[in-house]
Amino acid sequence: MNRFVAAERALRRAAPHQLPDVVHEVLRSQYGADAVEFLMADYGLTVLQPVTPAAGRPEPLPVHSSPAGRAFGSQEPFAEERGDGRVRLHLPVSVRGDRLGVLSVTMDRAAWDRADVPELAEVAQVLGHEVVVAERDTDMYQRARRTDRLTLAAEMQWQLLPARSCSQPEYALGAQLEPAYAIFGDNFDWSAGADRLLLYITNGMGQGIGASLLTNLGINALRNARRAGIPIADQAALADQAIYAQYRGDAHLSVLLLDLELSTGRMQVVDAGSPRMLRLRDRTVSAVDFEAQLPLGMFEETDYTAQEFRLRPGDRLVFVSDGVHAVAAPGGERYGEHALSRAVTATRLLPAADVPAAVIRELSGHRGSAEPEDDALVACLDWFGTRQTA
Repeated sequence: MNRFVAAERALRRAAPHQLPDVVHEVLRSQYGADAVEFLMADYGLTVLQPVTPAAGRPEPLPVHSSPAGRAFGSQEPFAEERGDGRVRLHLPVSVRGDRLGVLSVTMDRAAWDRADVPELAEVAQVLGHEVVVAERDTDMYQRARRTDRLTLAAEMQWQLLPARSCSQPEYALGAQLEPAYAIFGDNFDWSAGADRLLLYITNGMGQGIGASLLTNLGINALRNARRAGIPIADQAALADQAIYAQYRGDAHLSVLLLDLELSTGRMQVVDAGSPRMLRLRDRTVSAVDFEAQLPLGMFEETDYTAQEFRLRPGDRLVFVSDGVHAVAAPGGERYGEHALSRAVTATRLLPAADVPAAVIRELSGHRGSAEPEDDALVACLDWFGTRQTA
């Protein structure tokens, strides 16, 4: 049995809460590591936190100015030379494009010279897959992701989300919510299949638990219709009925529904509310407007229609909630489409997974405070083209 197979087998057999200990033991015995540390990105994507018991936990590392953060951002292994004759190798831990954290492995120079970095990177990927499975049975990794206590509304919203990023040969997708620890009604959801990608950008009215309950009802109604194989216009109609039946028009959910056909780049869109979409094509940013339809739940038995939109290879779509495009600076100036277009242009060289956080940082500078008064949701979709033309 080779050492990678031994490592993979040990991780797959480990108890959910023992993965950090098992990966440490495997890398020590099979690869000659002196020290191993598993760090996870927090909800705000600002720090990498060690997955260790709370007592004696080391300080978290910044995502944007640390060697481990460099590996996390680039999604490539990064070797850090140390002055004591040892090397610390930082390996990204991700699952199908969803970036979870970093596995840092310290070894002496002799062991480093014998190391197989691509193989170690594969061990880190196996760890990521096992963490996703283990989260069904333990809170250990959820706790490691937070630097502060989440509000109950935020807890409900994060449990509703699919991931923060995903990728396939045809596309890359990333999204982020702020404030990460006190979000209310904004949400995103997606479902990736062999032939299509469905994406929802939602903005629920209200605050706190009420907004979270409304969004939970709307997203689960949309998922229920989607999993029945129903087109997006009918998904919107069924979710509209579910929300109206519960709230009788007193609460509604704004949503932008998109159904992307991967073989052609053809997109069906239902615009039912306030989320906006911008397109970056050939270095030019333009707002894409669709026929405005009623938010879900305003009236009984509303009909919805889908419009068609086509993507070209190289297109980037950026989606924002009203907590982004309508936010005001201290002087009253709205962020607006001009500033948003400038932010999209400035981040054009970043991968899709990094764009949302970068735009939100730009937004924080505009409003003049770190904490927004409303949710801010940014999602980014890069379209590479079909497998034949990519």
